Amino acid sequence: MTIREATTDDVDAIQDVAQSSWTDDYPDILSRESIEDGLDEWYSDELIRDSIIWSRALMLVAEHDGEVAGFAHATIDFDENEGTLLRVYVAPAFRNEGLGRQLLEETHDRLVDQGVERIKAMVLEANELGNAFYRGFEFEQVATEAVKIGEDTHTECTYVLETEETTTE
Repeated sequence: MTIREATTDDVDAIQDVAQSSWTDDYPDILSRESIEDGLDEWYSDELIRDSIIWSRALMLVAEHDGEVAGFAHATIDFDENEGTLLRVYVAPAFRNEGLGRQLLEETHDRLVDQGVERIKAMVLEANELGNAFYRGFEFEQVATEAVKIGEDTHTECTYVLETEETTTE
């Protein structure tokens, strides 16, 4: 597996991973309409392209034999020295190989290299695997709030990980 920065050539593959992940992970959590609305809203061609080229965003993809098998998407708030991990998804066919952890670790390392001292991550409360994933990486749950996906409202958990601060002498 190779992890690299996404390019605009990866837009379709990122959308495919998102769709297969949402379809596989959320049928017991979100309605079919909410899944479609969420995919349309959060994974439009324009939004993904902007996230790939925006200097305050980080979009990484994991490749397996030249195929995008997963991705991670984060944003950086340089004023607050904070990163927000928006998504870590691995296509169902490539799960249970540690790819999600590799994507999260690489995203963490790159955010720290950019001066980030704290990383936030959000996941739906009903997504037990997603919550366990962040807790397993030592993220601490700090809040919950209502979030709309399509026409439905769900509870979203916010997690925070304090990174090791870089010291200069």
